[in-house]
Amino acid sequence: MIIGCVKEIKSHEYRVGVTPDNAGEYVRHGHTFFLEKNAGIGAGFSDQEYVDQGAEIVEDSETIWGRSDMIIKVKEPLEQEYPLMRKGQILFTYLHLAANKDLTEALLGSGTIGVAYETIVKNHGLPCLKPMSEIAGRLSLQEGAKYLEKPFGGRGVLIGGVPGTKQGKVVILGAGVVGMNALKMAVGMGADVTIMDIDLEKLTYLDDLYGNKIQTLFSTPDNIAEELKSADLVIGAILIPGDSTPKLVRQSHLKTMKPGAVMVDVAIDQGGCFETSVVTYHENPIYFVEGILHYCVGNMPGSVPVSSTLALTNATLRYGLALADKGLAGAIAAFPELSDGVNTYFGICTNSKVAGRFGLEIQLIDELIAS
Repeated sequence: MIIGCVKEIKSHEYRVGVTPDNAGEYVRHGHTFFLEKNAGIGAGFSDQEYVDQGAEIVEDSETIWGRSDMIIKVKEPLEQEYPLMRKGQILFTYLHLAANKDLTEALLGSGTIGVAYETIVKNHGLPCLKPMSEIAGRLSLQEGAKYLEKPFGGRGVLIGGVPGTKQGKVVILGAGVVGMNALKMAVGMGADVTIMDIDLEKLTYLDDLYGNKIQTLFSTPDNIAEELKSADLVIGAILIPGDSTPKLVRQSHLKTMKPGAVMVDVAIDQGGCFETSVVTYHENPIYFVEGILHYCVGNMPGSVPVSSTLALTNATLRYGLALADKGLAGAIAAFPELSDGVNTYFGICTNSKVAGRFGLEIQLIDELIAS
């Protein structure tokens, strides 16, 4: 198979879908590997490192899209890349289709086989999303603490406080991977933390783990509304795999919050869990609504590309090699969880949540492959 890795073109996206070591694995398995020139620079990898592993450097992305049987990326294709996708080509990347009707239609129209990292499910977990969720959760506290500083428009609160002053109040909505990692950072910084979820088992686990260092609270509309009133920093950490996120914080809530409080929406890739959330980018990451600072960067881990590229590719390599070595059907036979990752197949939607979101007909990928 011919494998292609193109340079990410999303604003301030420095990650790369394949490391030099990964490229060497594809080559050692008998595949041809194309890398767009300088695709790895942002993550600290030179073209020569890829060449040393047997990769071929290509000057332009159009050639790679045109010649490759499988494209490996990090982020979803942008509009200018839609015409480059083609029938039967495997696209292995984050897609987040439930929040992107245009991309969904482009994938279906082109007949591309869209395999999304974020919908691969194994043992009730998301193995290819987890590393980025870990990073985004930790970054949410790092960024939130920074934007609480007065020069950025925040309240001017120090998250951990100092003797004789109150700690900053952090409210985390969701106790999944993002929420747990945000919690770890918040506790480490000495914050006054409340974490909310509808899963009592998760809350019990966190209560046992952290004891009186945190407050666990069952997530209800009334509880959320009450906690927002005293919050200095709110972390939105809700995820429904493959589906858009519910809006837990309404615009009406903002009027009850402290002016200069900060809200970080880590769920923005799936539509966001704040009603007032709009995707932002690293060069202009914040905006204000009702005096509340919003941070809604859609590719947060892209700001730490060395760490995030290594974490991501550690999780995706096994699946990429299986797709290259065995083809889609063989890869699914070897790793059944890959069937959940297939969102589009030769013009057919194969993800029930995406189909339901946009009123599309659905066929299961296992049935399509069998036929």
